[in-house]
Amino acid sequence: MKQGTHDTQTEQQARAVLVSLYTQMDKRNNVNAEGSIQELVSLAETAGVEVLEQMTQNREMPDVRWFIGKGKVEELRILLEALGANTVIFDQELSGAQVRNLEEHLDVKIIDRTQLILDIFAQRAKTREGILQVELAQYSYLLPRLSGQGKNLSRLGGGIGTRGPGESKLETDRRHIRTRVTDLKRQLEEVMRHRVLYRERRKKSGVFQVALVGYTNAGKSTLLKQLTSADVYVQDQLFATLDPTSRTLELPGGKEIVLTDTVGFIQNLPHDLIAAFRATLEEVNEADLILHVVDASSERRDEQMIVVDEILQELGAGNKDMVVLYNKSDMCTPDQLEMLPSDSTHLRISAYNDADLERVSLLIQDQLAGGKRIYRIPAERGDLISQLYTFSSIVDQEYEENEAIFTVEINKVDYEKFGYKLQDYEVK
Repeated sequence: MKQGTHDTQTEQQARAVLVSLYTQMDKRNNVNAEGSIQELVSLAETAGVEVLEQMTQNREMPDVRWFIGKGKVEELRILLEALGANTVIFDQELSGAQVRNLEEHLDVKIIDRTQLILDIFAQRAKTREGILQVELAQYSYLLPRLSGQGKNLSRLGGGIGTRGPGESKLETDRRHIRTRVTDLKRQLEEVMRHRVLYRERRKKSGVFQVALVGYTNAGKSTLLKQLTSADVYVQDQLFATLDPTSRTLELPGGKEIVLTDTVGFIQNLPHDLIAAFRATLEEVNEADLILHVVDASSERRDEQMIVVDEILQELGAGNKDMVVLYNKSDMCTPDQLEMLPSDSTHLRISAYNDADLERVSLLIQDQLAGGKRIYRIPAERGDLISQLYTFSSIVDQEYEENEAIFTVEINKVDYEKFGYKLQDYEVK
């Protein structure tokens, strides 16, 4: 039997009830409980799960043993039997002990939000780097939970929650996992070295780097494809692409830049994933400009923007130059559009509108521009004059005795990279 056929059949067996816990801490932090579980529905469907029912529980804090409390677990057991469900997916992360207790009492597979996201990433990973990163994240998640994964690893023989390292089942002990984790880290370090060398070559070339970031399914890959005619996978689903894709974009003025699409972010993105994908996400840190792509039509738009900002801060890219692109504006109501800012760093666009794409290109070009500067250079310093001709556009030049006076236009990136060589001669 082909692997793809087997996967499809196994996934069809996953019939789940989704459970979310809303605590006083969530209330104080203004967590949108309804929005969160609806996102869990989308995640489950993306993983190939048939969602039968949703259940929410309000508690002061999680129950140490049962997470949602013994009474609610009993209510859940009756619901599972009535629906014929074989899986429960929790909207929060569970401990190994909680998984074991719930599994033994409910006699179904128990999956938490983190494991669900890891499962989707395991489906989406295509390149060697992506596969290594996801496997490392899965093992990092699994290792501290081995005591709670008894029946969970063997139940149903596969499907959701058992892709990647899950397939190694119970024979996989801690020593084997630690050995594999060490090997994965070694392989990723090698991949990282190649990526660093590639970045250094791009830096030396002086090419302007622009990174697309945003909440998953905001339309980043679509925007990359429309701007650059790139042959990239575009689909209306969560985490459609994992691996960063870089393409060249020629701006209206003729200058070329490199535009890079990155993995989409999501609320409560597992820390193991952020750690595993850090080398890939460092593309954001290397960027000269970040384009934050937002799904303007989403009812959770503001929450999603906060999540992206928080992850950028965690990556150390929170202070980068940024432009916000409110994508899917053609799907917004007039009231939604009215609430969206529109200025030099905020654009309302549709990735399928040619005029909007031109506006994005012009905006990048404006961000790239650094304005006019004047330099007084000794006439005998032909090396410095050559630098000006290489890294700037000469607007005007004149000579005074033994000095050459240049008025030039130099973009911000080139000024930061090469301007220091001429700083003693710049007229402030």
